[in-house]
Amino acid sequence: MKILLEKNSFIKKVSLASHFCSGKISTSPSLQGVLMKGNKDRIDFYSSNLNNFFHTSLKTSIEKEFSILVEPKKIIEYLNYLPESKVEFEVGEKQLMVSSGKNKGTFPIMDYSDFPLPPEIKDKKQKIKTKFLKDNLPMIIFSTAHDESRPSLTGINFITNDDLTMVTTDGFRLSLVKTEKQADWPSFIIPAVFFDEVYKIISEEESVDFTYSSDEKLIYLQVGENDFYSRLIDGEFPPFERVIPEKTVTKVILDKEEFLRGVKQVSVFARELSSVILLNFSKEGLIIKPKSEEGKNETFVETKMEGDEQKIAFNYKFLTDFLTRVVEKNIMVEILRPDAPVVFKIKGRDNYLHLIMPVRIQE
Repeated sequence: MKILLEKNSFIKKVSLASHFCSGKISTSPSLQGVLMKGNKDRIDFYSSNLNNFFHTSLKTSIEKEFSILVEPKKIIEYLNYLPESKVEFEVGEKQLMVSSGKNKGTFPIMDYSDFPLPPEIKDKKQKIKTKFLKDNLPMIIFSTAHDESRPSLTGINFITNDDLTMVTTDGFRLSLVKTEKQADWPSFIIPAVFFDEVYKIISEEESVDFTYSSDEKLIYLQVGENDFYSRLIDGEFPPFERVIPEKTVTKVILDKEEFLRGVKQVSVFARELSSVILLNFSKEGLIIKPKSEEGKNETFVETKMEGDEQKIAFNYKFLTDFLTRVVEKNIMVEILRPDAPVVFKIKGRDNYLHLIMPVRIQE
């Protein structure tokens, strides 16, 4: 059976589905593929790594129903080299042939007998404004851990009371947003990588459909033609409230762009050593320089400061991760002492804070 499809539309669907395939060699081979199911008027695409499920569809005309499982990476790479916009797909018993003009490529079909389809969700759908996701996700996702040895640190902790608090931490930094509740959901932890994928495609939507299933311990988001499913992370989030300082000895206001520029300038020298930079806050302003280097590699940033002078060290990467995501003009820094967590706030955005653990220094 042959199907004529628009190349870029097919690539877009398969590429998005491939983000939810398993990258672990030890897992079932079926989890490394994308399942394509042809119906009368569309092709459905499914992928899963058991923690997440994904489904989307592409409208077309199908003469005969089919189901095949294919490894997506080679197909995507091959299609990107084809010049034509229309591509013919021929579904065989053991292979999928892709043709464009005189060019032909064949790809093996995998066994899909144990492929896990998304669970059926019958719980109530709720609406979430995409503005809520766009405003908040970029400011918290970057603080999550990538080490899966502590699963709860790889997720976003949603705490529901009278309002909604979202917290992320990797043990070295922490991001927190407190806002109004967007839907009727309990407290839970959702993998950050899941929301990272959702965030990439919500730009054209005003709202998304959200469903929470207590039976499946899963959330479901519908964004246009795309269906995203994620299991909850089973674990306890660390008591983050304990690391947020209750007192402040020094308060500093800086221009975000000037601060970021200064950090980047000094990082040119710091990255060759320990990636640690030293921030010296005084009444005259802020001097930034590499921690482990003698010389004149330093930069000056004007500040407005209240309180005691402070000398504190950071991994510069943590600072740039935070500052590059801030769109507002001014940053507020609150310091207790050089060995205590430092709080960064955004002027004009009272519902957000970012915390970074400093590097210990010896005077």
